[in-house]
Amino acid sequence: MGSGELAMRIAYFDAFAGLSGDMILGALLDAGLEEEVLRRGLAQLPLEGYEVEVASVQRGGIGATQVRVHVAADPTPRHLRDIEALLERSPLPEAVRQRSLSAFRLLAEAEARVHRTTPDRIHFHEVGAVDAIVDIVGAMIGLEQWQVERVYASPLPMGRGWV
Repeated sequence: MGSGELAMRIAYFDAFAGLSGDMILGALLDAGLEEEVLRRGLAQLPLEGYEVEVASVQRGGIGATQVRVHVAADPTPRHLRDIEALLERSPLPEAVRQRSLSAFRLLAEAEARVHRTTPDRIHFHEVGAVDAIVDIVGAMIGLEQWQVERVYASPLPMGRGWV
C-alpha cells in the first residue's frame, strides 16, 4: 500500500448453509486461529462446566473443522446483567470483552423487540447458555487475534413454511 492509503481488516462469512457459533469457531480455526490460543482465551472466562471438542470432519466431500461445546449442566437462565457481570470480571483483553458485551446487548435488544419488552427484562435461554457464551467470546478472541475491524456475512438461506 502506498502512503496515504487506508487499510481495514475484515472477516467475511459465506453463510450458504446457515451460520452458528460453532460454525464460526470452526471457520476461524480453519482460517488459521490456533486452537491453543482459543483455549487459553476461553480459560480466562469465570465459567465452569463445559468442554470444547475440536475435530476434523468431512461434510459433502469438503474437509472442515467441527467445534462442539459440551455443557455438563446449565439450568440457570441468565439475564443480560448476569452475562455483563461475568464478562466484566474476566481478565479477557478489553477489545474481546467489549465486542462480546456488544454482541449480547444486540441479542438482548432483538429479543426484547420480539417479546415486546425491554432488554433488561430478557432472560436468555439458549443464548445465555454456557455454549453461547463460549461461542461468542471464542469468536471475538479469533477476530481480535487478527485485528479484524469489521465482520460481514452473506445473506442467510431462507426456508419457507406455514404456521
